[in-house]
Amino acid sequence: MTRIRCRHGAPVLLALLVLTAGCADPSSDPRAAGASTAPPSPSPSGPAKGFCPPPEDTRASPSPCISYGWDQRVAENHAYRQPLSITSEQRQEGQPRATALAAALHKLAASGTTLDGLRTAAAGALGLEAKQIEVQGDFLDPLHDVLVGGGNGRVCVNGTIDSSGHATAEVVGRTVEGTCLPGLGGH
Repeated sequence: MTRIRCRHGAPVLLALLVLTAGCADPSSDPRAAGASTAPPSPSPSGPAKGFCPPPEDTRASPSPCISYGWDQRVAENHAYRQPLSITSEQRQEGQPRATALAAALHKLAASGTTLDGLRTAAAGALGLEAKQIEVQGDFLDPLHDVLVGGGNGRVCVNGTIDSSGHATAEVVGRTVEGTCLPGLGGH
C-alpha cells in the first residue's frame, strides 16, 4: 500500500490559523485591559423609551415615555366583553322576548330546575332552540346567580337570576366576541 504525504500541508494550515486569529478587534473583547463588566450603555441614537410612571409617582419619568392609564389598559383588555350598539327599534322589537324570559326565569327561581330545564325554558321564551342558549352560573337548587342569554343576529336578550332569586331580562347587543353573555375573563 502506498501512502501519499503532503509536505506543504502543515505550513499552509499554520499560516491560515495565524491569518484568521488576527481579525478580531481587541477593544471588543471584555477581557481586554480596563474593560468593565457592566452591561453596554444604550445606543447613541437616543435614550430607550419606557412607560411613564403613574401620576402619583414622584420619580422623574424617562423622556420620551409611553403614557398609559391603568383604567384605560383594563378597559382595552376587557373590550371583548362590551356589547355592540343596537338601535332603539331593535331594542323595542326584543322587549316582548325580554319580558317572557324574565317571567320564565322568575318561575324557575321559585321552583328550581336543571341545566337542561333552564335552557329549554329560556329557549321557549326567546323562540330559539335550546342549543342556542348561553348559560353561566350556579345550577343548584334553589337556582341563583345565573346568567342566561340568546338571540339572533346582533340582538340578544340576556336574563339573570340574582342571589336573592329576583329575575330580570334586558335586550342588548351581541358582544364584540360574538356571544350574548359577556366572557368571564381569566386573570
